[in-house]
Amino acid sequence: MLDIKSSIAEYLKDKTILITGGTGSFGKKFTKTVLDNYPVKKVIIYSRDELKQFEMQQMYRNEKRLRFFIGDVRDKERLYLALRGVDIIVHAAAIKQVPAAEYNPMECIKTNINGAENVIEAALHSNVQKVIALSTDKAANPINLYGATKLCSDKLFVAANNLTGERDLRFSVVRYGNVAGSRGSVVPFFRNLIANGATELPITDPAMTRFWITLEQGVNFVLENLVRMHGGETFVPKIPSIKITDLATALAPNLKQKVIGIRPGEKIHEVMCPRDDFLHTIEFEKFFIIKPAIDFTSRNTDFTKTCFNEIGKPVPANFEYNSLNNPHYLTVEELVELNKHV
Repeated sequence: MLDIKSSIAEYLKDKTILITGGTGSFGKKFTKTVLDNYPVKKVIIYSRDELKQFEMQQMYRNEKRLRFFIGDVRDKERLYLALRGVDIIVHAAAIKQVPAAEYNPMECIKTNINGAENVIEAALHSNVQKVIALSTDKAANPINLYGATKLCSDKLFVAANNLTGERDLRFSVVRYGNVAGSRGSVVPFFRNLIANGATELPITDPAMTRFWITLEQGVNFVLENLVRMHGGETFVPKIPSIKITDLATALAPNLKQKVIGIRPGEKIHEVMCPRDDFLHTIEFEKFFIIKPAIDFTSRNTDFTKTCFNEIGKPVPANFEYNSLNNPHYLTVEELVELNKHV
């Protein structure tokens, strides 16, 4: 039986990892997981908020393997400096709030698209070996600007594999859904309302469904794919869906739910593997791979077999993986139990 954790430990031994947007929910959980479990040489937090970096430093006062680097992914020259001696980039920096992106489109484009291009160019001009970029279900058939910018970002990282020449540098993407309890999720919002004596919870649409993943699951999926990746794939985990009404019931079973309508750029249901991509989608036991639609000039890769020797198969014609048709839904009882640990 394959010991994935041992394979990750072997790969990460004496490696230096830089996390863009490293003071966010994902970055903090990723840092803790790596420092607690793997023999890395160094983890570098690259972000633009000095207060969040200071607060994170206080949590790791005696950790000699952690470094902090103030910088913005919009600043290419700063990235060049930050990537000296770095082996792996985990690109988590992004403007993620859907309404904020709708009202401030150019700011979203500068960070999510231009920033992605800067990360790629800086990686190409350094000794980085692997880059994994975090994506979102909103990048699949996007209807909002955030999703559209992340789709552009995904395409940039996939195509970057054609720019590496003779170097053994690989770029891949990880796409997943809403993260339970992260700063941008609805759970802290609902909890704050409940704590302040709300008499009802606002529901955007009673039919709404979402993919649901914990921070721990997201971090572990990224770590697995650092070893699993060939370069050019988009990895999609098989994760459960939730009904937004069930989530509200799990958090506050005695409160009424008031329908307020969806926000600008919101979908009723989310997609992770679009129907239009079924020809490129490969199903594995616990995840999907969307292989690149373009050919790479430097290598010819069989994406039906991962670097863990996992074997996948093409999905049926017109297959789509969305939060409505997902065969796995969390019940209210399961959400209650999950929220105890979020």
